[in-house]
Order: sequence, then C-alpha cells, then structure tokens
Amino acid sequence: MRPALALLLVLLALAPAPAQDRPPLAPKDAGAALLKLLDRPKVPADEKVEPAVTKGGLQYTKWSFASEKKADGTVERVPVLSVSPTGVKGKLPVMIVLHGTGGSKEGVLSWLEEFAREGFIGIAIDARYHGDRSGGAKGAAAYVAAITAAWQTPAGKPMEHPFYYDTVWDLWRLLDVLEAHPGVEPKRIGMLGISMGGIQTWLAGSVDNRVAVAVPLIGVQSFRWSLENDKWQGRANTIKGAHEAAAKELGEPAVNRKVCRALWGKVIPGILGDFDCPNLIRLFAGRPLFIANGELDPNCPVEGARLAIAAAAAAYETAGARDKLEVHVAAGVGHTVTADQRKAAVAFCVKWLKA
Repeated sequence: MRPALALLLVLLALAPAPAQDRPPLAPKDAGAALLKLLDRPKVPADEKVEPAVTKGGLQYTKWSFASEKKADGTVERVPVLSVSPTGVKGKLPVMIVLHGTGGSKEGVLSWLEEFAREGFIGIAIDARYHGDRSGGAKGAAAYVAAITAAWQTPAGKPMEHPFYYDTVWDLWRLLDVLEAHPGVEPKRIGMLGISMGGIQTWLAGSVDNRVAVAVPLIGVQSFRWSLENDKWQGRANTIKGAHEAAAKELGEPAVNRKVCRALWGKVIPGILGDFDCPNLIRLFAGRPLFIANGELDPNCPVEGARLAIAAAAAAYETAGARDKLEVHVAAGVGHTVTADQRKAAVAFCVKWLKA
C-alpha cells in the first residue's frame, strides 16, 4: 500500500463520525449546503459553436462551453448537442436531457428530436468522463477510473467529484448559458435525466429554481435506505471497478456496506444524509415534477424510491400543488424506462412548459 494512501486510511479511521450518521439538515439548509459544497470559481463560458446541420425540419448543432478552471490549470469544457425546430421565431422552451452511466449525449438524440418536434430546443451534454469527455475510452471506463482516482486522493489534496457532483456543477453553468441566450425562454427550462442522469436531475434541479420542470427517470431512490437494508449491490455495480479498488485498499475481501459507506462518503459526501433524495426532493414542491421508477429496479430499490416519493407527496400537499406531481412505478419492471413512461413524461413536459 502506498504511504500516502495508508495515511489517508488512518485519518479516515480517526475522523469524527460522518455527517450521514446524524439526522439530515432541513431541506432548505441541505440545499444551501449542497450549493456551498459544489461551489467553485466561475470562468467565462467561451462558447464555441460548430456549423449547424438541418434535416427533416430540425436543426442539429454541436457546441461547447467552459465550466471551470481545474486544479491543474486546465479549463473544463462541456460538449453540447442541441436539436431545435426550424422556421420558428421567438424564444423557445428548453428540455435538457441527461444520459445514464456509460452513455453520451448522442445516446439521447431520439429524446432531443421528440422534444424539438414538440416545439422545444432539446439539449444534451456529455457527463464528466463520458462521450467526448472520456479521452477515447469506451462506455464508463474513464468514469470508473476517475472515481477511483478521487477515492485515492490523499487527505488535504484537491480532489474531483466525478460521481454525480461535478456534472451537477456543469448543469448549473449550462443554465447560466441558456438563460442568457436570446433564443431561450429562461422561465421555461426543463430537465429530464435517465438513471445517472435522473440522479443528476434531482440533485441539480432541487436547489436551482431555474429548472422549471424536473423529470428524474429511474433515478429516484434513497442511498441511505439501500445501504442500511443491504440493497447497495445494484448501485455499486454501476461503477464496479471503483468499489473493488476501494475494497482492496480497505483490506476487505469483497465489496460490502463498509466499502460503499467509505467510498460514497468521500466521493459523494452527504449523499447518505443531507443530500439523499428523500430530503432534497421536497425542495421541488410547487414546481412540476414527474417521477418514473421500476418496481424491480436493483439500482434504485423501490422501497427507497417510495421513501422519496412519499416525502415529495407530503411536500406537494403542504404546498397545495398536488396536481404538479406525477408518479409512475411500473409493476414487474427493472432498471428501464417503459414506452408508456416515456410517452407520459413527454406529455407532462409539454403540458407544463408550453402552457
């Protein structure tokens, strides 16, 4: 074991009990804490736009913007794919669509086209270490490597948070860019994410009211419930290599709850308490929210998802906005978005963003 890593593990062992071992902050305070945790100096967006391509009444544009200056001095750029209807004047509503683990912005193209045909600008980005940000690696390989590197960062050294959080920052910066764009109606920006993208949707959108409509698909869950009830396996397997590296360095014979607690606690701090979905999701109350899950989803166990759904329902009831919450849990379905859920999600967005 490397000396620096050995020191890190000693410090972890001597550290006070992590925040997830206390009751979570009130949702409003948790939201403020998440904003503070992920905050970093902003850099000029420096948008770069490639020539657009038009076909079938739709315009396809690839562009990028700068989201931050990293510790090594490099500027992080976010690749974007936009699809918009041609021949439409004035400001348009926007739907941001986020891919899942191992995916890319091109992988959600059919969603962008569907929204564009409904009169929206459909926008997708590559999440950190995915697609054009993977350095040529396939699937989730670069993502897993980055999470492993974050886990191995010595205590006190600057570290990345590639497991959800850094992409959440990119999404906030994307909102900055969009609300200043002359062709965008800034009060009609929605966000829809699938799996990992669904998690990024409720993390980013819960604390940013510029997300007028949120649609987390197969991403609503409780990380805490899954850990406490030994249902962590599906989530851990999405980035299996990082968990296996953590197990080895912790001296564990295999990935287990101890490994998940340590890895999640360092790379996505607060996800087991303050920033878990049942807490943050209450911050959406008053804004249209569409939730879709599968009854047999191993990645988002339905019992934990129902804790989040119940928390949302209570908050919407208190806010007098029950009509703005729609929930679809597909019986007998695993980690997938059904055709009916997709159809309902698109209709929900059209209803609330084009009204």
